[in-house]
Amino acid sequence: MFSTNFSQMENYRKREDLVYQSTVRLPEVRISDNGPYECHVGIYDRATREKVVLASGNVFLNVMAPPTSISVLAADTPAPFSRYQAQNFTLVCVVSGGKPAPLVYFKRDGEPIEATPLPEPPAGASSWAPRSLLHRDLDDTKVPKSLAADGELGMGNPFPTADPPRGLAAERDSVTESIPETVVSREFPRWVHMAEPIYYFRHTHAPVSDGTVEARATLTWTLNPQIDNEALFSCEVKHPALSMPMQSEVTLVAPKGPKITMTPTRARVGDTVRILVQGFQNEVFPEPLFTWTRVGSRLLDGSAEHDGKELVLERVPAELNGSMYRCTAQNPLGSTDTHTRLIVFENPNIPRGPEDSNGSLPGHCGFRFVLALTLTVILELT
Repeated sequence: MFSTNFSQMENYRKREDLVYQSTVRLPEVRISDNGPYECHVGIYDRATREKVVLASGNVFLNVMAPPTSISVLAADTPAPFSRYQAQNFTLVCVVSGGKPAPLVYFKRDGEPIEATPLPEPPAGASSWAPRSLLHRDLDDTKVPKSLAADGELGMGNPFPTADPPRGLAAERDSVTESIPETVVSREFPRWVHMAEPIYYFRHTHAPVSDGTVEARATLTWTLNPQIDNEALFSCEVKHPALSMPMQSEVTLVAPKGPKITMTPTRARVGDTVRILVQGFQNEVFPEPLFTWTRVGSRLLDGSAEHDGKELVLERVPAELNGSMYRCTAQNPLGSTDTHTRLIVFENPNIPRGPEDSNGSLPGHCGFRFVLALTLTVILELT
């Protein structure tokens, strides 16, 4: 803070006047400079030498700051894909560093979204999600054909649904075997064929300790994987300190073509094998959920499945040679399966048991057996 002062004393009819001018200059305004400023003008009487305040004034400095960051996230992720049950999907736009609170709105494929505003959440609530945005009748694609043929509808009891069909996809390296793979077929029931989704919008803001405001905007609707897959959503911000809107955008994409690597590239008995999903053929949003299973059996640790991008097999035994593993990658827009086969080679540092990896007897045992059999036949002939 810099200040310049100028004063002039005049003596006129024994009256003493003070002409005083003060200028305060802030070369680099900060958020902390926001607030009231006061100016006091005073004079000393020569007789009493006491300070007398003649006048004062104040002004409020309102400091504006543009937002420093903007991001679009998906709420409640990672989440599985559901073919036969509708899911509410929520995008969250977080804008930080601005003062005052900015205006936040969403667009889809470049067009503004007309959304129904939602009320403010109750005090003390950390998060909010609509309980149900669905108004539809029972979907008969969930009803078993036997019940549908008998007319047993409207009983209000949940019906079992079939698991989504699983496919196979091609992945090849020195440890894996070439296996066909297909993306899970998207056969959706009739209720997902909606012409236009209904969007719900909420905008909240909260003060931050540094004087700025964090704004959060949520957009919620009933997801339709058929029409929402590969849809471009953008969050835009208008603020008095910005010459043009700030924006962040995401494209909703289902996972496709996972890229799987296995280390070591040549697994031997006793090695620790790591099978990792390194990425996809496309940019996937929101974040997918990964689930590993072993085809036809349980995993090495005895569990039925394992969640995460990486599957670790500790000290693989020879019995795992030829075992096949399935990785299911899914998000609310779709699901895909990738299969890989583990080939385990012999380890010369680990002695073999009474049988080799092919299940045959060792060489010297086989020779003794053949010799004994030959002697038995000769004795019977004589």
